[in-house]
Amino acid sequence: MSAPDAGTAESLYEHAGGHEGLHRAVEAWYPTVLADPLLAPLFGEGRPSHVGHLTAFFAEVFGGPRTYTDELGGFPAVLEAHRGLRIREDQRQRFVELFIHAADRTGLPDDRRFRDALHAYLEFGTEVAVQNSHASADDQLHPCQEVPRWDW
Repeated sequence: MSAPDAGTAESLYEHAGGHEGLHRAVEAWYPTVLADPLLAPLFGEGRPSHVGHLTAFFAEVFGGPRTYTDELGGFPAVLEAHRGLRIREDQRQRFVELFIHAADRTGLPDDRRFRDALHAYLEFGTEVAVQNSHASADDQLHPCQEVPRWDW
């Protein structure tokens, strides 16, 4: 798949193949974090709803429907999920690495613009998660307080 022209209004969500494209990537990625010795302590045994929730989250971030905010708790749910996890830098990096591998395996677009945007969001999102996972008070939380909307 080629990158959109600068003048198009195609969102990252559309370019990724919409809900189906993102779901494929999240569905391939999730078992890898559950099985990874570095990340398994953060995810435990997993939750059946996690793939759907993460798909909705990524869809919203990349310009798709606001399902995560409107139906699944929005950013407060993200904060709650990360509270107290005390995510380390090596875990953050491994999360990103495994997601990129899942993107490769499931056919997410591999054009440079999309991959740069995907990687930039993963770096940002995991840095937010790390900061929030170490916060012992609300004033220590990352200032991002709603699901971000990422663009090219």
